[in-house]
Order: sequence, then structure tokens, then C-alpha cells
Amino acid sequence: MGARFEEFMREREAASGDYIRGDATALESLLTKRDPATFMSPGGDVAVGASEAARAQIAGAASFGPASTGHFEVLGHGASGDLAYWTGRQIATMDIKGRELPVPMVLRTTEIFRFENDEWKLVHRHADMP
Repeated sequence: MGARFEEFMREREAASGDYIRGDATALESLLTKRDPATFMSPGGDVAVGASEAARAQIAGAASFGPASTGHFEVLGHGASGDLAYWTGRQIATMDIKGRELPVPMVLRTTEIFRFENDEWKLVHRHADMP
């Protein structure tokens, strides 16, 4: 499952790129539909439950424009059994709707995934600004 998680992480980073350009479609396909699930946003909000966590994460993409760029700086990651994680930083230059100039952004990020129906699904995301 380890190699499969490495491959999944490339998919996860690509979904993040789409998300910061305003398209949450790829991220939505990676989110669990089963509880437990949580989302702790950079703004300090906490969403509990798969439906609420998904709603909160998907809604956030609407704030971003197509000129955003970014990448993951993975500091640690691993997979064991049905669980996997990565932790690090998401580094981006954000095209935020309503702002004339791009906004640099760095998020400290931890994500946890559960293997469900032969796929990795995001069950917990915590991101904040240092």
C-alpha cells in the first residue's frame, strides 16, 4: 500500500492545484463520505462529520481565481494498514477574488487519509498560517 500512497500523493497535490485555481472537483472526489471526518480551516473554523467537512472544504474554492500557483513541501508522510498521512507546508501565490495583487500564502498542513473501497479518502485536514 505504500507505493500506492506515493502515487495518491501526486493526485492529492494536483487536486490542491485545481482547488487554489477555484475548482474543487478533484478534491471533492478525494473526500470521504463516511464518518468520522473533520476539517480545521486556516480561518479557525472546525467542521465535524463527513458531510459538513466536505461542504466547508468545497465552498472555500470559490474565493480563488485561475492565476493561483502552489506546491506541497512534504516534511513527513507514511501509510500503514488503512491509514496514511502527510504533514508539511502548502506554499502558494494566491489569486484571490476581489484583490488586485496576488497574495503569498504558506499553510502548515496535516492531512489524514483512510483506505475505503480500494481508494484513499481524506478524513481529516488541519491547515493554519504560521
